[in-house]
Amino acid sequence: MPRYAIFFVPLAEDPLNSAAADWLGRDVFSGASVARPSLVDGIDLEQFDALTASARRYGFHGTLKAPFALAEGKSIEELETKLEAYCKTLKPFTLPRFEVGQLGAFFALRPSEPSEPLKRLASNLVQDFDAFRAPLEEKDIVRRNPDKLTKSQRDNLFSWGYPYIFDDFRFHMTLTNPVPDALAPAFHSALVAHFASHIEEPREVLSLALYEEPEQGGFFTVRRQIRIG
Repeated sequence: MPRYAIFFVPLAEDPLNSAAADWLGRDVFSGASVARPSLVDGIDLEQFDALTASARRYGFHGTLKAPFALAEGKSIEELETKLEAYCKTLKPFTLPRFEVGQLGAFFALRPSEPSEPLKRLASNLVQDFDAFRAPLEEKDIVRRNPDKLTKSQRDNLFSWGYPYIFDDFRFHMTLTNPVPDALAPAFHSALVAHFASHIEEPREVLSLALYEEPEQGGFFTVRRQIRIG
């Protein structure tokens, strides 16, 4: 069963996307693999691929509305139509400059400071598109380790299908799997070197992207990128 998500990704022609494809080894717009060597000193390509595998599967993105299967009676055509109309009601806004950071053991690009417009957009998308979301299956709930979540995160998971929303929202664009502590300094240095020239300036949110996963466990690609405003 396919799943869909509403994500942020820069416009297709933005060089940041090319840099991300070179890092992850896959272009999220075309779905094509991108040949590249290990970009981290002292780590061979096999290990580099393994430590970027999950980020490669999801593709370069920042989560606004997390992946969901369509609710019974809903179609992808309806979802696309609503998202097109929704985007017309929005106005572009500017994000703080990105920087390389960590969430736990994961590395990601993160805004250098919180963005209230982005948090508000994500919160609205979670609520306004919830009618399209099928209820989570038990295996999906178990995968989230609810016993390890905070109360608000558990409430979010059971009510809205994803823990990290509303006050628990932390926008990021994931670039690695969990990285062992011993390798973290090398990964941090490599990421800063690879992305530095692409994240010097603030970036505008000019569109929303509808991502598609053809079957659970498959690779996500951009199905539609829709300009806002």
